[in-house]
Amino acid sequence: MTLVGAGPGDPELLTVKAIKAIRRATVLLVDDLVGEGVLRYARRSARIVYVGKRGGCASTPQAFIERLMQSEAQKGEQVVRLKGGDPFVFGRGGEEREHLRAAGLEVDVINGITSGLAAATSLGVPLTHRDHAHGVIFVTGHAKGADAQLDWAQLSATAAQGFTLVIYMGVSQAGQLQAGLLSALPPHTPLAVVQHASLPAQRHAVGTLGGLTHLIESEGLGSPAIIVVGDVLRGLAAAQGQQPQPLNAAAA
Repeated sequence: MTLVGAGPGDPELLTVKAIKAIRRATVLLVDDLVGEGVLRYARRSARIVYVGKRGGCASTPQAFIERLMQSEAQKGEQVVRLKGGDPFVFGRGGEEREHLRAAGLEVDVINGITSGLAAATSLGVPLTHRDHAHGVIFVTGHAKGADAQLDWAQLSATAAQGFTLVIYMGVSQAGQLQAGLLSALPPHTPLAVVQHASLPAQRHAVGTLGGLTHLIESEGLGSPAIIVVGDVLRGLAAAQGQQPQPLNAAAA
């Protein structure tokens, strides 16, 4: 049983190890966010089962997916769970691995390029930079359970110390995260929203934290999208006609 990261969508971003696993598979359980081109590496006789999971849409129950993985593997099938991005970065790979190991099954994990990295790279932007960002924080805007709301104000204070924020599944929570992040980050903090990173349908918009919700609405951006926040975007913002204030400028 293998959990395979299919990357952000562009099949050319697959690892060699991922391609080899896909070619060996007799059963592939495929997420919605896996690029269509990725499946060209599957053998013709492979059984492909789509087990879509996407925020805001009807999704295949996680418990069903885990039971299906287990039953197919116990039948002796070469099962690949093909997941967009990386299985261990907001991909529920940890949950699936725990379930399979509890059933006595061996599980291999093959990393994939996570969409947060692909989104920044597609814009020519680094996530860390010695002059602008000492680190990067990957965070989901879709926390599990009603009591698991993220403390955006606390994240804002951390980001203000010199960290880039990469926010997955944050478009539907844009108003809430914007309000929280503005508690410690100035409104002119540059940001970008990237939809369908790495795919031909990719769209993006560059703006500032103070205008996040307006930017999403005016540009018609939606899921799946990545929001990148931080000073690593200053050069991109300037190149696209934005006028971010100097780093030491007072918050508006």
